[in-house]
Amino acid sequence: MRYGFIGCGNMGGAVARAVCKGAGAGQVLLANRTRAKAEALAAELGCQVGDNARVAKECTYIFLGVKPQMMADMLDDIADILAARQTPFVLVTMAAGLSMARIRQMAGDAYPTIRIMPNTPVAVGAGMVQYCSKDVEPEQLAEFLQAMAPAGLLDQVDESMIDAASCVSGCGPAWAYQFIEALADGGVAAGLPRAKAQRYAAQMLLGSARMVLESGCHPGALKDAVCSPGGSTIQGVRVLEERAFRGAVTDAVLAAFDKTREIGKK
Repeated sequence: MRYGFIGCGNMGGAVARAVCKGAGAGQVLLANRTRAKAEALAAELGCQVGDNARVAKECTYIFLGVKPQMMADMLDDIADILAARQTPFVLVTMAAGLSMARIRQMAGDAYPTIRIMPNTPVAVGAGMVQYCSKDVEPEQLAEFLQAMAPAGLLDQVDESMIDAASCVSGCGPAWAYQFIEALADGGVAAGLPRAKAQRYAAQMLLGSARMVLESGCHPGALKDAVCSPGGSTIQGVRVLEERAFRGAVTDAVLAAFDKTREIGKK
């Protein structure tokens, strides 16, 4: 097996879906503390199920999809297996707040490591994945990026920026869903059926995001283009400004960033 996943929760499962598309389900091995969860995902994707020990022993790319507070114990359990490996492998961590140095220390040696910060939309091919690496051969990184390509946009960043990046794109979907829900609530209050209001809100956000990415325009300029003098939109903008909408979003990112740094210190 080329790609093994230890942990098949929301994030690990989302990345596994992308890798199955990029590398083929036959190259993917899943393991999870609750085996039934791995079996259900494997049945959906057409890949195999094993345990942590098998992933550590057989796989070339070992995705560490457990929660940060569980990482040390999990790596301690497989440290001897990793140390006995005669074939090359790469650790791929997606744990918020844990540096590559910490992961290597927990694993027991300075193994080649890739750190990724994906978000859940990788499951539908529209994700944002920041990555950095340590002691990974160019051909290993190229293979990894090819397997991950169906996840969405991948961007290499210095590790010093990855916590901040994860608080924008990793945490951001939760806030985007809150925004979509709130827009739909407004539509329902104005008389729209719930299903239509939710669909309109979601498509609007999708299209607006594409406008930012594809036009290269500043979001403020795109906002201004929607606001006709004396029109409805500028009145809504005024209310959001009165309620400190932009400041609240900025504060949410900073709160997530502080929490991420706190996790990394434990």
